[in-house]
Order: sequence, then structure tokens, then C-alpha cells
Amino acid sequence: MKCHRLNEVLELLQPYWSNKDPEMSLMQILQAIADEAGFEKPLTELSDEVIIYQLKMHGKDKYEPIPGIKKDYEEDFKTALLKARGILK
Repeated sequence: MKCHRLNEVLELLQPYWSNKDPEMSLMQILQAIADEAGFEKPLTELSDEVIIYQLKMHGKDKYEPIPGIKKDYEEDFKTALLKARGILK
């Protein structure tokens, strides 16, 4: 895990852990994140991408756009196509 990703995980993990149950161990918190994500493989196979995504989306509406993609999100399909073709800015 690169240093910036580690920092991102730690930054996202702190409020989640505090609100979930501060008495849980790190492995229990990681298992809770895996369970929420529907991850059924062994915990050793849980990637940092899954952890980061789950922590970012925790408590959000399941239909809300993914952070990072939201900046490019368009409600209107026609507008999205026109922007993709460079007709609109």
C-alpha cells in the first residue's frame, strides 16, 4: 500500500471506527467493513480499494454517485453526450 493510500485509509477509518464501536479491534473493524461490502473471501484478500470505497460510501444513499466520479456525473444523458463530444462545456 502506498503511503498516500495508507493516509487515506487512516483518515477515513478514524471516524468510522469511533462511530461503530471504539472497543473493537482492528481486525473486527476490517471484518465489519468486509461484511458491509458483501465481501465473502478471506479477510486477507480484502483490498485497500474495497476498504477505501466502503468507508467513503458508508452512510450514503446506495444510488449516490461514487466519489471521484461524481465530478463527471450528469443527470441528463443528452447533456452528458454533448459534453463528451465537445459540443458543450
